[in-house]
Amino acid sequence: MRLITYRRDATTAPALLKDGHVFPLSPLGYQDTLAFINAGPKRWAEVNLQLQETGLNLLAPLSSVTLEAPLLRPSKILCIGLNYRDHAVESKMEPPKVPTVFTKYPLALIGTGQPILLPRASKQPDYEAEFAVVIGRGGRNIPEAEWEDYVFGYTIHNDVSARDVQLATSQWTLGKNFPTFAPMGPWIISKDEVPDPHQLDISLSISGETLQKSNTRELLFKLPKLISYISTMMPLVPGDIISTGTPAGVGMGRTPQRWLKPGDDVVIEVSGIGSLRNPVLAEP
Repeated sequence: MRLITYRRDATTAPALLKDGHVFPLSPLGYQDTLAFINAGPKRWAEVNLQLQETGLNLLAPLSSVTLEAPLLRPSKILCIGLNYRDHAVESKMEPPKVPTVFTKYPLALIGTGQPILLPRASKQPDYEAEFAVVIGRGGRNIPEAEWEDYVFGYTIHNDVSARDVQLATSQWTLGKNFPTFAPMGPWIISKDEVPDPHQLDISLSISGETLQKSNTRELLFKLPKLISYISTMMPLVPGDIISTGTPAGVGMGRTPQRWLKPGDDVVIEVSGIGSLRNPVLAEP
């Protein structure tokens, strides 16, 4: 099951994808993808069965709509820093003893195909390919052994970062939250379609040159630990996103350093999920 938010003309709405076509969820009473996730596993299964057996009213081919970020208003976007050992090394930082968690905000979200806008306030805009998990069931103090019960599915995130702003202080928030600095998508794929989220190839290329290449098995803190650890500090709710960190190869860690520039074409691929593609433009 692939859950999307699409835009066509002035309409933004949730849908499922099947065979390259968009099947709207609005006629079933869901105003957005968060409402569908909140409906719970029984309803997900019912809608998916309806789609497989009879189909929903066909809207259009996927090519005729614009994909927004699959979730537009999540309660939380929680990002994990330095969660690949090789990225910690290239960042000249010690691998953390506990997960390093920071936040991004929904106003930074964009979908696949939409441009990353480079702000005038930064001279060091960077890319970060990340695999993200979407929470499907709320909870607090979640046991590690039960982590998967709380997952709806998975998506791709580019944790775009203004390094000069991010590293000017010990707090990373401002450097992570410029408009368009959270490309996400192209969809959320349900957990039943990803047998092992810790065996996924992840890569990032810019204009055809591969700059990041790894596998989620290299995560220092894997999903059971992340979901359990975070939920001891704050409740997780349906639609929350945990972006699990980036491997080595970011622009900051290269010699010479390689910052995003207008005209770049950034593509992140995660096996079993798909690809997230965004052009890069200068801020008007």
